[in-house]
Amino acid sequence: MTSPSAAGELLVVVPTYNEYDNLAEMVERIRTSVPEADVLVVDDASPDGTGKLADSLAAADGQVHVLHRLGKQGLGVAYVAGYGWGMDRGYRRFVQMDADGSHRPEQIPGLLEGLATADLVIGSRWVPGGRIVNWPRHREWLSRGGNLYTRWALGIPIRDATGGFRAFRRRTLDGIALDAVASQGYCFQVDLARRSVEAGFEVAEVPITFVERRYGDSKMSGAIVAEALWRVTLWGLGRRIGRLRDVLWRHRRSGH
Repeated sequence: MTSPSAAGELLVVVPTYNEYDNLAEMVERIRTSVPEADVLVVDDASPDGTGKLADSLAAADGQVHVLHRLGKQGLGVAYVAGYGWGMDRGYRRFVQMDADGSHRPEQIPGLLEGLATADLVIGSRWVPGGRIVNWPRHREWLSRGGNLYTRWALGIPIRDATGGFRAFRRRTLDGIALDAVASQGYCFQVDLARRSVEAGFEVAEVPITFVERRYGDSKMSGAIVAEALWRVTLWGLGRRIGRLRDVLWRHRRSGH
């Protein structure tokens, strides 16, 4: 299928790499939770057969679509490809979520409710009412610490900037220069959040329950953490240098 469903307004983008054991259940839960939504599976040539399974799901349901990519190029690139696919076909609202079960499709309506007044809604683990299930303590510390550092370095009022369960209005994606997004891994989430804030869009957080995956292996790695730390630090330094330049420029204009 290459054209939207009759609704044609809401697209749920689900990147996959080796998610064979999780995908069918996740698609079914999405279709049950938001029947008006189309689902786009963006598969990075999964060697475990996830792409073929996605094709069979699409063949059985006209509101399920598949975008096959040539190989594993990173989460951020997969999302940008999925957004581009949807924007080319006229979708107006987008939800992004993982395929591994950590994001609960039953909470999509809560994100969409927030989108009525915001331009980007983040499903947050770290606002009142948010919680995590079955996470090891070191993962919680890493996430909390990373988000605290991100808020301090970038000056953005977001408690879960690394969270990947989100809803966007099309105008938000149009306004944040997606083509310029260079981050590949989970830092992609921070990048889109900071770009949205800097562009003046309204960003809201709604509480979610985050559940550790049941099947397969986490994609988190030391390299992903290192990339996030490095990029956030560079963005933070750039922000401070820019503010210093503004102060010096105003000082010179004032003649002092």
